[in-house]
Amino acid sequence: MNKGMIAVVSTLVGAMAGVAAATKVNIDMIERNREMSDKHLIILRAFNEWMITKQNGKHIVDYFHKKEIKTVAIYGMSFLGERLYDELKGTDIEVKYAIDKNATNIFSEIDILLPDEELPEVDAVIVTPIFFFTEIESNLAPKTQAKIIPLDDILYEIQL
Repeated sequence: MNKGMIAVVSTLVGAMAGVAAATKVNIDMIERNREMSDKHLIILRAFNEWMITKQNGKHIVDYFHKKEIKTVAIYGMSFLGERLYDELKGTDIEVKYAIDKNATNIFSEIDILLPDEELPEVDAVIVTPIFFFTEIESNLAPKTQAKIIPLDDILYEIQL
């Protein structure tokens, strides 16, 4: 083969490798964006259920009273976790602490523990990152005797 032909073949192989790499990057980015979109849709639906609950004159505290839950921990102190804490503050349901992977970067009036820390006993851990509930539940189950409940289950049950 002459040098010209080798150059053409090398260029084509390089271009195909570049296209393949770019396609993989785009597919990965699309998948990450889809996951984020799904996550945010679930959060939006939870907020919608919460709003419906309030409009119907029902309260999350009612769920805890019905289930005889007096002490809780909140897993996840982002949007839903902060609102849940605000909802329970000043009620007879004691929020003993919160749990969050980013505990060191969150400022709150309650203690926020990392998931791998020892967790004080509570009646229930309410999981607000509901998109990741299964993973969170499997990590928490060996560490606590508390009921591990996704927030959306509470909101849906109150509506019944």
